[in-house]
Amino acid sequence: MAMQTTGSNAEGQPMMEMNTTPLIDVMLVLLIMLIVTIPPQTHAVKLDLPQNTNSPPPPVEPTKNKLVITQAGQVLWNGTPVTLTQLRTYLDVSQQMNPVPELHLQPEPNARYELVDEVMAVTKRAQVTKMGFVGNEAYSNF
Repeated sequence: MAMQTTGSNAEGQPMMEMNTTPLIDVMLVLLIMLIVTIPPQTHAVKLDLPQNTNSPPPPVEPTKNKLVITQAGQVLWNGTPVTLTQLRTYLDVSQQMNPVPELHLQPEPNARYELVDEVMAVTKRAQVTKMGFVGNEAYSNF
């Protein structure tokens, strides 16, 4: 039986090149394991929403402020456009009132989530305790 030789290794000398295929396979497996084990980065504003019970809803306070976030990127405080800095000032003033007025948050269905998130973060920093979402029926089409 004759052995065929190819390339420069015709004289039966050992190969001097390292076989990197197994090393690459191991590195790919480790990379996949690393990617799978990294937790996904999520950003969320935590809110404690009331649980749905069969009891009648509480009476609505006569004093309330309506905060609307429009599709165009505007924040409206009782119908007047405000910046996030002005919003924080208004929220701080309203939290000092007695009784504390409710804040009704009504984002439009196509409003940017980033702006809604920023507004909710401002309300959380202002320690708003009486807050509700209004106009949820607009999202029934999604």
